[in-house]
Amino acid sequence: MAFIDYYKVLGVDKNADEKAIRNAYRKLARKYHPDLNPNDAEANKRFQELNEANEVLSDPEKRKKYDEYGENWQHADAYEQAKQQQRQYSYSGGGTGSAGGFEGFGAGGDTDFSEFFNSMFGGSGGMGGAGRQARYRGQDYNAELKLTLNDIAETHKQTLTVNGKQIRITIPAGVENGQTIKIKDHGAPGVNGGPAGDLFITFNIANHPQFKRQGADLYEAIKIDLYTAVLGGDITAETLTGKVKLKVQPETQNGAKVKLKGKGLPVYKHEGQHGDLYLTYEVQLPTKLTDKQKELFEQLAKLNTEK
Repeated sequence: MAFIDYYKVLGVDKNADEKAIRNAYRKLARKYHPDLNPNDAEANKRFQELNEANEVLSDPEKRKKYDEYGENWQHADAYEQAKQQQRQYSYSGGGTGSAGGFEGFGAGGDTDFSEFFNSMFGGSGGMGGAGRQARYRGQDYNAELKLTLNDIAETHKQTLTVNGKQIRITIPAGVENGQTIKIKDHGAPGVNGGPAGDLFITFNIANHPQFKRQGADLYEAIKIDLYTAVLGGDITAETLTGKVKLKVQPETQNGAKVKLKGKGLPVYKHEGQHGDLYLTYEVQLPTKLTDKQKELFEQLAKLNTEK
C-alpha cells in the first residue's frame, strides 16, 4: 500500500503549527469541495485526502503517532503493547530475540504491519510458536458533517464518503450542533481478526442568516413600518417551512414579541413534536420625509401635546 504523506497533501512543512495546518486545509477544501466540482471524481478524491490529512494533523495526539509510525499510526498503541510484551518475554528467558527487531517500522519503513504481527505472534520463532496470535481492535474514525437548519428540519438519509468507502446514514431531525453519533464497525479494520473500530460523526450546524436557534425553538427579528405598527395591518413572515401571514395589532410597540406555535424545529427523537418560532418586531422609522409629511407629524405632535 502506497504511503500517503499528509503533510504533502496539505502542502505544509512537517514543522507547521496548528494555525498553518488549519489555514492550508480551509483553502484547499474550498477549492476541491464537491459542491464546486460536481461530477469530478479526481476533485472528490482530493477532497477526501484533505479531510483525512486534516483529521490526523490537526489532532496533536494523532499527529504525534503519525510522525512516528507514518501510515501505521492507527496501530501505534497495539505496536507499543506488542513491543512491551516481546521485551518482557525476552527478559523472562522465553526467547533469544530482543526489541531490536522493530527498526524500519513506521514512516518511510518497508515493514508491513500485518507482517510485523505475524513475525511477533504467529511465527515459529516468536512468542506465538504454538499458533497463538494477538487480536487488536481497529482504530476509531472521526468525521465531521456540515449541515444547515434546513437540513435538520426533517429526518433524511445522506451518503458520506469516509476513507474511500460510501456509507449511507440516517440524519435525525432536530440534531444539535456538536452532537456526535456512532456508526458501529465502520472504523479501521482490526488486526489479526480483531473487531473493526467505530465511526464517530460530529454534526456541525451552520448559523442561519435569519433564524437563531435555542434547542428546538427559533427566534427571528422582523421589520415593520411605523404606519403598520401604529394602525395595524397584515404582514408576511418567513419560517423554515414557508411563508405565513400575520395580523399586526394596532399600536404595536418596538420590540414586541409574538409566538408562532409549532413553527420551530422538530424536537430530537420526539416524532410529531416541534418547537416554536418567536418573532420580535423592529419598528422602522420613516426617512426622507417630504414637507407635507413633516407638517402632518408636527400636527400629530401638537395634538399629542394638547392631549
